[in-house]
Amino acid sequence: MSTASFQATLDRMPALEQLRADPGDHRVLSGDRPTGPLHLAHLFASIQNRVLLQDSGIETFVLIADYQVITDRETTGQIGSYVRSAVLDYLAAGIDPQRSVIFAHSAVPALNQLLLPFLSLVTEAELHRNPTVKSELAASGRALSGLLLTYPVHQAADILFCDADLVPVGKDNLPHVELTRTIARRFNDRYGVTFRVPEALLTHTPDIPGLDGRKMSKSFGNAINLSMSADETAALIRRTPTDSARVITFDPDNRPGVSGLLSTAALVLGESPEAIAERVHGAAELKALVTESVNDYLAGHRARRDGFARDARLVQDVLHSGNRRANDVAEQALSRVRAAMGMTY
Repeated sequence: MSTASFQATLDRMPALEQLRADPGDHRVLSGDRPTGPLHLAHLFASIQNRVLLQDSGIETFVLIADYQVITDRETTGQIGSYVRSAVLDYLAAGIDPQRSVIFAHSAVPALNQLLLPFLSLVTEAELHRNPTVKSELAASGRALSGLLLTYPVHQAADILFCDADLVPVGKDNLPHVELTRTIARRFNDRYGVTFRVPEALLTHTPDIPGLDGRKMSKSFGNAINLSMSADETAALIRRTPTDSARVITFDPDNRPGVSGLLSTAALVLGESPEAIAERVHGAAELKALVTESVNDYLAGHRARRDGFARDARLVQDVLHSGNRRANDVAEQALSRVRAAMGMTY
């Protein structure tokens, strides 16, 4: 994303930060791809922010983007268990299905039908320039699929179908919102004003590396999953590679394992990794501190999650209710689009 575009987004932010004055005027869209269990980075980078927006009175749509799993994968894998796990984590974190709409991509046909007119509004060159398309293609090592190429347009449909005017994102995902804004403006210019032009709501989240110092990721196996037990968390932390130096320092380039552990402790304790390093001696003591601090931080989440999991029908009921609401909204959006395009026969 260009510096000018990023600055333009920042310039719009002060008005967005007044959301709570008129929460009923706004709607938020956020979501996750169910490619594996949600982990600590999801909690800090997005889920807690959704709860804050919900609790401020803003209607929040939470998308489980199951169709988008196959943008860079050959199979859906254990998608059913990952979707159920995500819903349990949402509920445990405080997302209230009475105030937020939790729904699955594949269950909303009208949403996906918006992809066709939206594709007519973008060029191939614009899609190839998208940073996520580039990075996912490089990571997959596979030929570029049509679904991966059009991934940013799918995300535009996710945002515009529910008339979301706010999309919480980090800086890396701003290009998706910018393309969505472009699609909304082009549709409005070509067919008449139909969509609100959404704004990116930049989230100020900390950098969250995994236990080995790399980006926290399901695929790297360096993430503390929210569904892990305290014992599983302890075992994962024990296996983290470190070094034999007794002096603990925060040095991400030269000591990634030690630094990843320090960053994890800093995240849940609300301290700097440097401050934690000063009071810890040796890798064993560091791992014990990380284990205790993470397990203490997640204790409430785990207890609530276990309680929700005991209700065998809860996840199904939450999804069915959210899917119904999302389908109602999507059908209304598709009707507006068809009317604007003169396709009501």
